[in-house]
Amino acid sequence: MIRTLLLFICITHLFAIQGEQITRRDELEIIIGGGDATPSSPPDDQNCPPPPPPPCPPPPQPKPSPPPPKSPPPPPPKPSPQPPKRKSPPPQPPSGFDSPRLALVFPVIQKFKKLVEPYDPKGITKTWNGKDICAYKGFSCDKVPFYNQQAVAGVKFNNFNFGGPNLTLTEFLMGLPDIVFFHANSNSFTGLIPTELNKLKYLYELDLSNNKFSGNFPYQVLRGNKLLFLDLRFNNFAGVVPPEVFGLNLDLLFINNNKFIQKLPDNLGQTTALYLTLANNKFIGGIPPSIGRASNTLLEVLFLNNKLTGCLPYQIGLLKKATVFDVGSNSLTGPIPLSFQCLRKMELLNLARNKFHGEVPEAVCGLPGLSNFTVSYNYFTQVGPQCRKLIKNGVLDVKMNCILDLPNQRTPGECNHFFSTIKPCPNEKMLTYVPCTGGYSSYQLESLDVAMSGPATAPGPAQGLGRASYGALSPH
Repeated sequence: MIRTLLLFICITHLFAIQGEQITRRDELEIIIGGGDATPSSPPDDQNCPPPPPPPCPPPPQPKPSPPPPKSPPPPPPKPSPQPPKRKSPPPQPPSGFDSPRLALVFPVIQKFKKLVEPYDPKGITKTWNGKDICAYKGFSCDKVPFYNQQAVAGVKFNNFNFGGPNLTLTEFLMGLPDIVFFHANSNSFTGLIPTELNKLKYLYELDLSNNKFSGNFPYQVLRGNKLLFLDLRFNNFAGVVPPEVFGLNLDLLFINNNKFIQKLPDNLGQTTALYLTLANNKFIGGIPPSIGRASNTLLEVLFLNNKLTGCLPYQIGLLKKATVFDVGSNSLTGPIPLSFQCLRKMELLNLARNKFHGEVPEAVCGLPGLSNFTVSYNYFTQVGPQCRKLIKNGVLDVKMNCILDLPNQRTPGECNHFFSTIKPCPNEKMLTYVPCTGGYSSYQLESLDVAMSGPATAPGPAQGLGRASYGALSPH
């Protein structure tokens, strides 16, 4: 009890010091840990000072003003004018050569020389010494346009008879980048023709005639888009000629004396060739009517010695510039189309050794420039006065036909047998169409014309085959 009293005095003293009085008993009991009553809220003291006000929020900060726009950078200083560049002098040719373009091909030629030297019967390669390439036999030089330098522009190996087991063309020809013409008639080149002829941008003439090429038609030549002259005659090419060949922009196309077996392509008349020689192959079927489309270009065309059949299309008469037309030694039949009288520039017309029949048209015999007209070994039955004049003058050859009043004709038995088997031409009326007059004509000959003209002497063999295309019928 004394201890409790002492504790109470101490606590009272402590609160007095703090300026506060505890007057209620239950509060005291709570402090010392006694009693179970829940303390009630102290009464509001009206004398307590009010709580301090909350601090004022800081004044709003003004938004920062945007930075002033950047002034544009000063323009870069103008470059000081450069002194004009001096033109660099042209490259100096390697020592001893006339130009860098000649130096470029020197190793190519020397490598080819080693290849053919053991098979050079005429000693041509003995001249291929030193650096004066333009003096080598078989080579020609000229200025190449882009470089304005001397370069090897031409190769002419005709009749050199180069041989050897590995005489191929690709490496040598493609090593002459400035070549304009390559003539290699009568050698022993073999293998493949280069596949990248289009890279030879100046190559206009390619003559590989009378060599030992074989296989299918060399499609590689279709890439020679600058070619104007293509001569592949007298080789052993076989198979078919692609129609695209007749779409090349050629002036001359010689593919005679090979082993091509096919019908002539329908686009034959698309050719731009002035000279077209397809002779001595095995072409079959008829001559395509499209040939008339070549009316503004074709000068000479040789179809002789193939296996052509059928009747001649009237469109041949559209070839207004043609001077030579030769279909000899085939199996063509029917009458001569009257459109042939439109061939006003024709000089040599060969229809020999076929199965033509009917009359020889007077209008054709009246062509002004006709100097050689051959219809021998056919089955013609009539000739008129104009044609008989040509017979007499040795221009028209009619031997071995069925013309009763002329010598050197077939026997009646041969003629009768033939006429018992002939078949009419399809669309026969068009054979009487004359395009240069725009009308139709007649085949009928007055019998009086034959009787009045009397017999004529048969001429000797046809003369005057000295035309450009006929030269292609020789291998050399």
